[in-house]
Amino acid sequence: MQTVLDAAASLSHDVREIAERTFSSSEKIGLFYNPLEYAWEPHSEYIRRFADLGAKTLLVGMNPGHGMGNTGVPFGCPDEVRTTLKITDLEVGQPPVLHPKRPVFGLECPKPEISGRRIWSLLSEIYGDAEQIHRNVYITNHCPLWIFTPEGGNLTPDKLNAAEGAELLARCDQHLRELVELLDVERIIGVGNHAYNRITALNLGVKYGKIPHPSPASPLANRNGGKDWRDLVRDVLIQD
Repeated sequence: MQTVLDAAASLSHDVREIAERTFSSSEKIGLFYNPLEYAWEPHSEYIRRFADLGAKTLLVGMNPGHGMGNTGVPFGCPDEVRTTLKITDLEVGQPPVLHPKRPVFGLECPKPEISGRRIWSLLSEIYGDAEQIHRNVYITNHCPLWIFTPEGGNLTPDKLNAAEGAELLARCDQHLRELVELLDVERIIGVGNHAYNRITALNLGVKYGKIPHPSPASPLANRNGGKDWRDLVRDVLIQD
């Protein structure tokens, strides 16, 4: 029987093979990192500790940023991973090729990820400690790859054209279907428009919801010191 760990390992292998093939002719893609490979130890620890606690809501982000790129944990602001999730002292390797503007420091990375800090701190306020959070909500990303322009800028999956992204995102859709079945969730909430559009197109037979992305680039996420975003997300999460 397939497990969440098996599904993640299979996804990791497949997306690398697809990206190496479909990204090679793109002028706008300079490099990609696959945290499911070099940060497999903390990623698999997150799955082992939290995937089987019975959450009925799946929170789906778009793809890794600085947080998961260093820690292997979705929305993995390093200090939240260490203190809230208590995932520490695990090895994080390096991508095969590093962009000089995108170093990887692992779990001890001193730089916070604002989006991840906002997500995990709010979940802690609502539910309590890490175990209580994951009895209610489990978090994943639709695509596990952190993608960069040649200059090292962040390139999100919604900016990929069909030749660059269609096969990759279809494989990510397949993984999401597997995850919904394995976790037996009843509701999926997309974090931002791209994630919401991907999940609702799959007709998974569950309830759907959407929350605004907590990015510091979002005016809503910053308004009133973040209170408006927190109130909106809280209302979505506590809906039956």
